[in-house]
Amino acid sequence: MVSVRSLVDRVGPTLLRAVLLPETCPAVADVVIAEPGGPGQLSAGDLVLGVAVTEPEDAVELIRGSAARGAAAVLFKPPLAAKPAVKRAAKAAGVALVEVRGAASWAQLVWLLRTVLDAITDESDTDAVENDDRQGSADLFRLADAVASVVDAPVTIEDTNSRVLAYSARQDLTDPARISTIMGRRIPDDVLAKFRSRGVFRELSRGRQTVFVPAQRDGTLPRLIVPIRMGGELLGSMWAVVAGPVSDERAAAFADAAPVVALNLLRRRAHADAQRRASAELLRAVLDGKASPRKAMAELDLTDEPHRVVVIETPGSDTQGEGLRLALLEKISQGVGRRPAATELGGLLYAVVPDGDGPGGWAELRGALVEMPTSGRGAAPRVAAGSPTEIGELAVSRAQADEALGLLRAGLVPGRVVSFDEAWTALALHRGAAAAAAAKVAELGPLAALRAHDQATGAGYVDTLYQWLRHPGNPRAAAKELSIHPNTLRYRMRKLLEQVPLDLDDPDVRLALITQLVALRWS
Repeated sequence: MVSVRSLVDRVGPTLLRAVLLPETCPAVADVVIAEPGGPGQLSAGDLVLGVAVTEPEDAVELIRGSAARGAAAVLFKPPLAAKPAVKRAAKAAGVALVEVRGAASWAQLVWLLRTVLDAITDESDTDAVENDDRQGSADLFRLADAVASVVDAPVTIEDTNSRVLAYSARQDLTDPARISTIMGRRIPDDVLAKFRSRGVFRELSRGRQTVFVPAQRDGTLPRLIVPIRMGGELLGSMWAVVAGPVSDERAAAFADAAPVVALNLLRRRAHADAQRRASAELLRAVLDGKASPRKAMAELDLTDEPHRVVVIETPGSDTQGEGLRLALLEKISQGVGRRPAATELGGLLYAVVPDGDGPGGWAELRGALVEMPTSGRGAAPRVAAGSPTEIGELAVSRAQADEALGLLRAGLVPGRVVSFDEAWTALALHRGAAAAAAAKVAELGPLAALRAHDQATGAGYVDTLYQWLRHPGNPRAAAKELSIHPNTLRYRMRKLLEQVPLDLDDPDVRLALITQLVALRWS
């Protein structure tokens, strides 16, 4: 059985928005359309669609009648679901209230909801989900063939990133640009640039029913393009390679096929979202050390080799960060040899990748992240990787990645990408400093007096002493760190020794001082 929340999540914001979800409500069983004047014949767990309801009073009555019969949720189009009286009635009745996007078709919604319900029923069997996904792909290819027969031209069905999802037969009758598109499963960049320069994608985004692109001088044949939309959202497009201008009747028939393809794409997305959620939950369990390594390898497509956990922190507010994380995951997935197992935890993006230089490995992922440009405000993601471990020890690698990220946040290591194993010196100093700080070692001896003098005068004696001890016998290097002349360094050292009694010839004094100064700087 499935909850209302899960069903709304799977259908997605393109069509549905949860307005009110009670803590407890019946599991969803079926989808019914409310009869005029009342809820009609309902069963416990039904989703009730207020198709003919236009007034708040009728909506309140439908909610009460549906709740009395054990309905799981009542669905309305705007603006009914947002009306205060309607929300109060749903809250009092303990029934879920869901808003259907205004541009959505009720008939399409019924079909999609029942399709998703059937899919969820089968998800208790992993093989059933995989078989259904393969069946969905086959259906899309059959759809491409059917659409091609309508428009009498070879067709591709593509997503909003110009990736080919399915294609019809007869592609041998097209041009090199189409063949390259089929072979690479996306429109080549140079071809994409030509269509973009002609304003094709701008026209698609504006809601044009069809877009015709004439033949080009390089031999690219004409294209008839139809946007695929659902609930106002652009889901993709269909591209037909035609011989020339197409009659209005044939173009209209081509466009009429778009809603059927849109339903198929939404169904595929619902299945894909379900699988992603299941994978994300499993990966979270793996990172917490609560999942079977064998299950993780089988369901997350992890190989039997050492892997690293990589944590990525994105800049910006929560909303900006969420959008950037999604874009970042998409970028990573395109830029490396295979899609990494990834999930989000506590506002951070975690990915599990093989160690080494192979496709999809840490070296390739690191290169893609280093080359990634900063955002408009100059901020860039911080990236830290744990050391390579076996699948059963990924929780250890995750903890190491988190610790290395802490070093980046504190500015204790340079750059914005670091791995745990290469930052061992900073980690050793940081851990030692944390322990020393807890023991309050910096409060011992004359260092406290030197710090007080700096606070009062701004003399900078503590920093001077730290660099002097870090570069023994090398005043030029110490002075360079402080951006001062070596003679200025020597002068400061004479003055600070006048201020506090320190025997810097004693190795134990030097060791104690460096311990105190590290505790101040690295904790």
